[in-house]
Amino acid sequence: MKVVIATSNLGKLKEFETLLAPLDWEFYSLQDLGIDSPIEDGSTFFENALIKAKHAATISGYPAIADDSGLCVDYLNGAPGIKSARYAGENASDADNNLKLLNSLKNQTQRNAAFVACLIFFDPNSKENILSAEGRLEGEIAKKSYGNDGFGYDPIFFISDENKTLAELGKEYKNKNSHRAKATKILLEKLLKEKS
Repeated sequence: MKVVIATSNLGKLKEFETLLAPLDWEFYSLQDLGIDSPIEDGSTFFENALIKAKHAATISGYPAIADDSGLCVDYLNGAPGIKSARYAGENASDADNNLKLLNSLKNQTQRNAAFVACLIFFDPNSKENILSAEGRLEGEIAKKSYGNDGFGYDPIFFISDENKTLAELGKEYKNKNSHRAKATKILLEKLLKEKS
């Protein structure tokens, strides 16, 4: 079966290909099919993931898998949330976003946070056409950046059980324990069940 992964990020495509290998499907990115990304104007991770999945499936005619994810900080009432990638502005760098977040929590002892990912499988040719899964990775925001093996908020996302930030723990840890890995595992179980 041909399935679109609703992303132009080739790193993300490879990650999904690896995690979803048991399905034995052919995966394509938006780039492979010449599809532009839609405007994400939902107010939740679920809504944005659904917008992306429906957009990719409608244009390609194939089922699509999309994800939306971000960092939710308790003290900031869940911010940056769906605005995680552009927290410090539309074309903000990872460093800009991290700096803004660290400044928002200056002198703050309540630093609990979670990375959240919502995944949607949308099949335009099926009655039960939406399957969803959510994954969370709990942690807290460090006082400054540590580690170089990561991107986004990884250098300031501290996992107390490991006594390290995600950027210090590296890809192997992240591929097993990240919010996206957890959500993908749940979605994979649902898809294998559907397939059987």
